[in-house]
Amino acid sequence: MDHKLFPIQGLIEFLPRVFRDERGCFLETFSLKWFAPFGLEPHFVQDNQSVSRKGVLRGLHFQCPPHAQGKLVRVSSGRALDVAVDLRKDSPTYGQHAACVLDAEKHNLFYIPEGFAHGFVALEDNTTFLYKCTDFYAPAAEGGIRWDDPALGIDWGISAPLVSPKDEVLPLLEHFTSPF
Repeated sequence: MDHKLFPIQGLIEFLPRVFRDERGCFLETFSLKWFAPFGLEPHFVQDNQSVSRKGVLRGLHFQCPPHAQGKLVRVSSGRALDVAVDLRKDSPTYGQHAACVLDAEKHNLFYIPEGFAHGFVALEDNTTFLYKCTDFYAPAAEGGIRWDDPALGIDWGISAPLVSPKDEVLPLLEHFTSPF
């Protein structure tokens, strides 16, 4: 297992060992052991899946405390640009983001701890996005910020994403009070 750390504390990309032969491949898609070197023991309680066509953008979402969620995300088919925005009030990187291209051929995973808004854009048709969550979905705890907020400066790599009406009306960072 290899990993990559990001300039924003807490974000980790995991690169599992993939064993390939003439039959195909085998890999671990999760092990709690991966987190031990970072002093983390996330307790995942729910798995989610979405399938998106190329150009679908979902986010930027989070769950407010006490239902805040850490996430371990990956794609099992296709590719996605995954983005995490730091919403931790006391963080020196508050309002900054990091991006990770998730690729089904690469089999990489991206860990996003509590305190981040999260979103992704599908870079290919039939991108299957999988995520493990550290808390259950709670509709009353839903929150988000605008995916196209100029203050965030996120380059999604596409010009006209397909975004839900709900995501189009999320607040800008400057009009947002972080619960984290």
